[in-house]
Amino acid sequence: MTRTRLMTALLAPVAIVSLSSCGINSIPTAEEEAKARWADVQNQYQRRADLIPNLVETVKGFAAQEKSVLTAVTEARAKATSINVTTDDLSNPERLQQFGQAQNQLTQALGQLRTVVEAYPDLKSNANFLALQDQLEGTENRITIARRDYNAAVQAYNTRIRTFPDIIGAKVIYGSKPMATFQATAPNAERAPTVSFGNSQ
Repeated sequence: MTRTRLMTALLAPVAIVSLSSCGINSIPTAEEEAKARWADVQNQYQRRADLIPNLVETVKGFAAQEKSVLTAVTEARAKATSINVTTDDLSNPERLQQFGQAQNQLTQALGQLRTVVEAYPDLKSNANFLALQDQLEGTENRITIARRDYNAAVQAYNTRIRTFPDIIGAKVIYGSKPMATFQATAPNAERAPTVSFGNSQ
């Protein structure tokens, strides 16, 4: 009996080390990190969506006749905010692509709005408009950073679940699937879009 207890006492640490080296803790940690970074991406896109109604109203006050452009921005915003990607969707590249395409359409609509603004010097010097412009520009930069951080976290997670010894825990214990990275859907999408509406006059 004493010998059995001694063997158990000696094997227990070996078993614990073996299990810990199979990703028991590191896989969920990496997965949660990637999910948290995705939440940052969504947060920044939501910040952009929240700024747009005020921007549209400000432009409308100066350029009400540009109804088609204002409508296009409003509709693109509605579409972009209607596509929700949950953490369960992060293994679905098609779902992330739909999200990215909707966000890209909104970026393009904002580009059309920028063209309209050029024709209205009074608007370009309006204090409310300038404040919204600055906030939007800052948000576009935050979106770029959030997408970069999400992709880095996904890369770390995907590498972890595919390499030894964590692949054992990933397959046997968690049934882990690779997550999809956020892919660019527009030309030069690796750069934050220019949202400057011209210099104030």
